[in-house]
Amino acid sequence: MKTDILAFGAHPDDVELGCGGTIAKMVSEGKICVIIDLTKGELGTRGTDETRKEEAAESTKILGVSARENLGMKDGFLVNSEEYQMKIVKMVRKYRPEIVLANAIDDRHPDHAKAAKLVSDACFLAGLRKIETVMDGENQEVWRPKLIFNYIQWKNIKPEFVIDISEHLSQKIEACMAYKTQFYDPSSKEPETPITSKDFFESLTYRAQDLGRLSGVTYAEGFTSEKLIAMKNFDGIVW
Repeated sequence: MKTDILAFGAHPDDVELGCGGTIAKMVSEGKICVIIDLTKGELGTRGTDETRKEEAAESTKILGVSARENLGMKDGFLVNSEEYQMKIVKMVRKYRPEIVLANAIDDRHPDHAKAAKLVSDACFLAGLRKIETVMDGENQEVWRPKLIFNYIQWKNIKPEFVIDISEHLSQKIEACMAYKTQFYDPSSKEPETPITSKDFFESLTYRAQDLGRLSGVTYAEGFTSEKLIAMKNFDGIVW
């Protein structure tokens, strides 16, 4: 399956929170997008891995992505091991993306930065011909994405560029709130966490609004890039 964008998240809901608006926008423009969750989020204070699975399925429908998979890595204990690298290599070769989106390079949750490095290393390895992988009984062809971008999560990392999501913020928020056990719910009797507060829920809007203010649009999502980005011309820039 040839995709345009393969978005990785350490936990179900990472992609929605970090780049859900961008994914929704790309899908609306006819791009083929797929999400890969590394863990089931089983250590989350609220809910269970089963409720997270159900919530992820609902969010997937809202965003309209073509497929979503969970690699079942150990939540809270991500390591940049050969075992985990090879799981990602197989996904990269299966979906053959032009662009990979991955977790923030530095963040409050240690799994996020670990996932960023793990995905980056695996994307490089996926392009090495002497690393052989098999899926569904067939040898996979090598593939290396052209670009890897890291979305921004808890910490206010300065983005190197932003994507205008002005027409898709509501869809992003709807996809995030599909994880009803994880976020703001005044009727919930479960323990409070930093991401269940009303302030965190409101930050989905005001952070996107602030990036939009700085870039001349209404709402935006920010990204960092592993490499310097070359532009052929100025087409596509919001003036």
